[in-house]
Amino acid sequence: MFRLTPALKDYIWGGYKLKDMFGRDNGGKKISESWEVSVHPDGPSLCPDGKTLAAYIAENPAAVDAEKSAFPILVKFIDAAQNLSVQVHPNDEYARRVEGDNGKTEMWYIVGADEGAGIYCGFKEDVDKAAFLSKVKDGSVEECLNFIPVKAGDCFLIKAGTVHAIGAGCVICEIQQSSNVTYRVYDYNRRGADGKLRPLHVEKAMDVINFKKFKDETGSGAPEPVGGGTVRHLTECEYFRCRELCLDGTYAAKNAHSFTAASVLSGEGTADGEPFKAGDSFFIPCGEAFAFAGKAKIILADEPENK
Repeated sequence: MFRLTPALKDYIWGGYKLKDMFGRDNGGKKISESWEVSVHPDGPSLCPDGKTLAAYIAENPAAVDAEKSAFPILVKFIDAAQNLSVQVHPNDEYARRVEGDNGKTEMWYIVGADEGAGIYCGFKEDVDKAAFLSKVKDGSVEECLNFIPVKAGDCFLIKAGTVHAIGAGCVICEIQQSSNVTYRVYDYNRRGADGKLRPLHVEKAMDVINFKKFKDETGSGAPEPVGGGTVRHLTECEYFRCRELCLDGTYAAKNAHSFTAASVLSGEGTADGEPFKAGDSFFIPCGEAFAFAGKAKIILADEPENK
């Protein structure tokens, strides 16, 4: 097990909560996203020796799984001080053909939320493509979106093709496919740092949106007792499995089928005997025994067992 150094992003909609919560230092600039566990070239996380996680996996391919698969996920912390754009991500086939990148299915775990904060996730009802495009053009797109008020501990699986937006006041731990393909549909006529309207990608978005009424397929469970605390199943898809570990003692495990990515949301303790604190993220190679001890909340991500 080893701790990773994240890549920090200062997009226009971000704030400073990740500095306050986790001690992130971005030289005084806002921290919109902290890419905690990443091999993506747009924001690789670093190992203790200064190498990228991608370089480590290239040298140790069995660290991912027994099949030496490509590393499938990207783990982020997100601070939405403003609403994010209304956007959509393509599936693998479209993204690889058009963008040369993976598609993007993702999971949002709500770390914290201001009073009244929420997310947009899919459509309230089935939507006609032409009618939706009309709403995009006249700025009324939010009228047909499914708004969900959120609180800490909520979890949502956002499949590729689902129109979505994180609302202002949300801090999120996101586990997603290793991808950086986003198609903005609507952005509140917001201007970037250069003073120009941020570009939209409406034509591509229309190619990939699922226009059916949103169906929640998250499938979270209840906390189950384990040695050293409780584990709650959050969600699972073909790309990742996510669990919430509420640590209260010593949790020891060995994942024989996959790597494990661990991100600490709150609390403190030791990871294989070394101190950890809130905001720390770790990579645990496939087949390596590990132990967390202390009192903390930790998100665990790995490959599904039936991959």
